[in-house]
Amino acid sequence: MGNMHGCTQCSSMMKPRLERWLLNVWYGDGWLGKYLLLPLTGLFCLLGAVNRWRQQRQQIIHPVPVVVVGNISVGGTGKTPLVIWLVEQLRALGFNPGVVSRGYKRNAGEIGDEPLLIIQRTCVPLAVDRNRNQAISHLLQHHACDIIIADDGLQHYRMGRDVEICVVDGQRRFGNGFCLPSGPLREPVSRLASCDFVVINGENMQVQGDTLVNLATNEAKPLREIAGQRVQVVTGIGNPQRFISSLQKAGVQVVPHVYPDHHAFTAEELHFDDGLAVLMTEKDAVKCRQFAAKNCWYLPIEAVLDNEFAQILLTRLQGLRHG
Repeated sequence: MGNMHGCTQCSSMMKPRLERWLLNVWYGDGWLGKYLLLPLTGLFCLLGAVNRWRQQRQQIIHPVPVVVVGNISVGGTGKTPLVIWLVEQLRALGFNPGVVSRGYKRNAGEIGDEPLLIIQRTCVPLAVDRNRNQAISHLLQHHACDIIIADDGLQHYRMGRDVEICVVDGQRRFGNGFCLPSGPLREPVSRLASCDFVVINGENMQVQGDTLVNLATNEAKPLREIAGQRVQVVTGIGNPQRFISSLQKAGVQVVPHVYPDHHAFTAEELHFDDGLAVLMTEKDAVKCRQFAAKNCWYLPIEAVLDNEFAQILLTRLQGLRHG
C-alpha cells in the first residue's frame, strides 16, 4: 500500500508539470518538444482520418435540425456562453431548443460543470451522454424539442448536423498550428473551411460581464467597486488568462491560483487567511456553491456577437426546418 500511495503522489505531481510543458510546446517556445512529438502527431492524424471516415459512414440523421457548437483545439474557447446565447435567440425565433453534451469530467451534480451552468442559466432540456445520438434520442422522446444544440461534438461525426459553428480563442488562436500532441489542435486548421460559421472569441464575439455575484448570499455588486483592490482569483478553466486579463483591465489586483480545466474544487482551495475576496468564473462557481464562504464571488458573463455576423447566423437558423 505504501508503494501505491507513493505512485499516486508522484502521478499527481507529474500532471501539472506535464501540462505546463505541453502548454509551452503548444503556445510558447518549446520548439524541441514539438518536433520530438511529431511522429505521434502523424499517427494521431492518421487514426483521426480513419475514425472520421468510419463515423461518417454510420452517421445518423435526426428528425429535427442539429446545430453543433465546437472547436478544433483543446481547452476553453468560449463555447458555453455561445450555447447560452443560441438557446435564448432560438427561443426568440419560436423554436423549442434542447442541448446535448458529453459532460466532460462530470464533477458537478454528476453532469459536468458546463452542462450544469447551461441548465442554471436557461432551464433548457439537456441530456448528457458520450454518445450524442443517444442523448438526442432521449431529448426527443421526453421533450417537445424541435431543434438541438450540441455543446461540443464537432468531431463526433456519427451525429448528423445541419449547421456547424466552430469557436476559436482569439488570444491563443491555433497555438503552433500542429495537431495533438505536438500542438493543441484536434483537427487541422483547414477543417474551418468546411464549417458553416467561425466565431472568434474576442473579435466577432465578445464575452462580457460587469456584475459580481456572491456565492453564499446571491448579493450582486458592480465589478468596478473592487477596482484597485487585491483579490484572490481561483480558476479551473481552459484559458484562465482571458479571465485574469479581464479583471486586470477592470483595475483589479489579481493574486492568481490556476488549476486544470474542469478541476473539482474543495473548500480548502477557496480558503485564504488574508481576508481578501475570492473571485472565480461562473463555470467554477457551479461546483463551489455548497461550500463557498461569504467572501466568494463569481462573475457571470454574456456572449455579445457582432450585429452583422449575428444577423447572418440567425437568418440561417431561422431557415432551418421545424419538426
